[in-house]
Amino acid sequence: MATEPGRVSFSGLYLQQPIQEVYVENTYRMGPEPGCHFNASRTQQILQATLDSYLEGVCHSPDSCSQLCQMLADLVLSKLKDVNPPRYKLVCQVVVGQSGKQGISVASRSLMNPNTDNYTSAVFQNHSLFAVALVHGMYFE
Repeated sequence: MATEPGRVSFSGLYLQQPIQEVYVENTYRMGPEPGCHFNASRTQQILQATLDSYLEGVCHSPDSCSQLCQMLADLVLSKLKDVNPPRYKLVCQVVVGQSGKQGISVASRSLMNPNTDNYTSAVFQNHSLFAVALVHGMYFE
């Protein structure tokens, strides 16, 4: 058994605790079960409703934008866990910026299997800020 050499107790001595290895049995399933695909339209509805409800009265602040992006991504992922099919991994990306007369392009690339994987996006804009959220649902074999 391996030990973690980097863990130190309060006294300065290394902790010698074994790392427990996790064994997972193979399911021999190479694709999702019928009817258990990533539902992009349902995900888009949840994504849009989350952005609309949370950002309705929010004003842009450069100091808090990074925390707002992290919080929105965590909120979206927690809401999507209820509707996420088994064996799918979700990746959420949120971009928040100041509304003005500038232009912006948001692009995302991923290596996906078109038979099992999908993505969706939602856009929100008010007088002060804009937000673009993307969610990728990828089947985990």
